[in-house]
Amino acid sequence: QVQLVESGGGSVQAGGSLRLSCACSGYTGSGYFMGWFRQAPGKEREGVATLVDGGTTTYYDDSVKGRFTISQDNAKNTLYLQMNSLKPEDTAVYYCAATRIILPPVYSLDSKYYNYWGQGTQVTVSS
Repeated sequence: QVQLVESGGGSVQAGGSLRLSCACSGYTGSGYFMGWFRQAPGKEREGVATLVDGGTTTYYDDSVKGRFTISQDNAKNTLYLQMNSLKPEDTAVYYCAATRIILPPVYSLDSKYYNYWGQGTQVTVSS
C-alpha cells in the first residue's frame, strides 16, 4: 500500500524559508513523476514542482521558479521541497503526490494525472 506523509509545514513571515518533506512507503515509481502541489482556500489545486523518480530533471510552476527547489533522497525514500523567499500568496495546503501513469513532462504539473496523495501540510506566510 502506497503511503505519502508530508511534514515541515508551518507559519513564517514573508521572505522566510521552509523545507517540506514527504516520506514515501510502498511506492516503487522509478521513471514516474512525483511532485508537490498546493491548494489555497477557494482555489483549485495547482502543481508547484515535479521530478521523475530517480531522475534529475525538475519542473516548476512559473510562480515558484528561482525560489523553490524539489529534490529527493532515494536512500531515505523522501521527497523534499525547499521553499525560499516565501510570499503571502504561497499560503496553502501543500500536498505530495505520485503517479504510475507515464506522463509527458508538459503534463507533470497537472494534478489529475496523479494517483497517490499525502494528507497535506499547511504553509502560512504572513506579510
